[in-house]
Amino acid sequence: MSTHLPSGPPTADPARTARLRDALRSADFTAEGLLDLLGAPAYAALARGETVPAERATRGDGALETLVRLFLLQRPVPYGRARAVLPVEDCLADGWLVRSGAEAGGVGAVRSGDAEAGPVRTGGTAAGAVRTGGAEDAVRAVVDVRPYGGPEGQDWWIVSDLGCAVGGAGGIGGHGPTAVDRSQLVLGVGGASTTLAGLTVRTPVGKALDLGTGSGIQALHAAQHATHVTATDLNPRALRFARLTLALSGAPEADLREGSLFEPVGDETYDLIVSNPPFVISPGARLVYRDGGLSGDALCRTLVQQSAAHLNDGGWCQLLANWQHVEGEDWHDRLRSWVPRGCDAWIVQREVQDITQYAELWLRDAGDHLGDPARYAERYDAWLAEFEARKTRAVGLGWITLRKTGSDRPSITVEEWPHPVEQPLGPAVVAHFERQEYLRTHDDAALLAARFRLADEVVQEQVGLPGAEDPEHVVLRQNRGMRRATKVDTVGAGFAGVCDGTLSAGRILDAIAQLLGEDSVLLRDRTPESIRLLVEQGFLLPVTDE
Repeated sequence: MSTHLPSGPPTADPARTARLRDALRSADFTAEGLLDLLGAPAYAALARGETVPAERATRGDGALETLVRLFLLQRPVPYGRARAVLPVEDCLADGWLVRSGAEAGGVGAVRSGDAEAGPVRTGGTAAGAVRTGGAEDAVRAVVDVRPYGGPEGQDWWIVSDLGCAVGGAGGIGGHGPTAVDRSQLVLGVGGASTTLAGLTVRTPVGKALDLGTGSGIQALHAAQHATHVTATDLNPRALRFARLTLALSGAPEADLREGSLFEPVGDETYDLIVSNPPFVISPGARLVYRDGGLSGDALCRTLVQQSAAHLNDGGWCQLLANWQHVEGEDWHDRLRSWVPRGCDAWIVQREVQDITQYAELWLRDAGDHLGDPARYAERYDAWLAEFEARKTRAVGLGWITLRKTGSDRPSITVEEWPHPVEQPLGPAVVAHFERQEYLRTHDDAALLAARFRLADEVVQEQVGLPGAEDPEHVVLRQNRGMRRATKVDTVGAGFAGVCDGTLSAGRILDAIAQLLGEDSVLLRDRTPESIRLLVEQGFLLPVTDE
């Protein structure tokens, strides 16, 4: 048996990969099984890149404990223990495993995404190999294989470079003659990727494009509701990992293409485009998996602006992005200018970081804080100099959704919403755009003639001093989707409370006017704007006869 580590990812022989998948499932090496074994605290710690709780929970010699130590903690395990759980010779033949005497594999940095396309504020995991005896005594993993639960309870596995599934880059580095260059690493599951997966519209489509596929997470999701999936990446290693993720998870093959942005797809069009791109705004393209290589936020802007030409009518483009807050510019207007003609847009800023926070977090992501202090200071200065040259005062992090409607009166919503939301958010995204279309095609007279019902799980809160006869104001609050809250006056609260889909808005207002002793004509004149806002934000839902 060779004692040299393969220089690339494993191969995916169909029959041997199927046997490996069956073995993982038989050992309950799944997201649910992992949670049951580790318990919630250790499971959450592992997602933060902290391995000690998981190591304490896997000191036994059970099948699941063996797989956790092998693929997640990346520790060598005795050959006999591995053989009792896995088709070891298949795994050795295809390169999933090597004998523990082989040179340590390439491990390295991970672009750590928070829940909304920003960095996790944690350190990294030590993922180097450990020798436990002779070269033939044990085996160890060449890649990280991480259980991942699909939306319908499927058991999936995401394959990435060692040490690149969770945590930050601090403390991780390559070893040995075949260590992978840090800039070419392929990441696994992170907060950003799961956020995008939950955000994506999941209606059945003919063609989907995962632009910048990485380890293939978005392509894996898309394969469940798209007839044909194309996945692209600038890094050829990423395409090999995406193929492994799809194969190991039992998903249909995707059309994998190498190249930047829309280059690999020519003039082809799609019903759905998803992208978790290298959105980090940095000086230079030092790390392929996170740095876009274009100046400032130009990569995200280019992706948005070029997407319309690759969307079929009614098609969706959804991506995570970072954008600059530039001195003298309104960031809302800046992002509105990105939206291509013929597309509705919903852009949500989830977080804002000042330039020092932003630089420090990505310097830590690259492990620069652990190196030479002078070199760290030099790189920190370069980030600040780049921001100063572009008059950037802060960086926004969030998501962008486009829908190609062809309308000459596009709906473009740009908002800041840092509050918790309910995932998966895909159904709420569809509903948002449906409401915008409804409002675009209904003037005030049509609104008053229409019927509405209060959305599910909306509650009313009255705010005021204890003992006061009347509240200072009334708040309507959603417990689903975006979980919005909005203040309403007495008329708005009464109107929303009566909306059950039976009476038109105009008739409800007439009744309220009679109760309050107001002029019904004046009330009808001033209320449509409030109705429009409640519909736009999802508190009121139009009722149709269909």
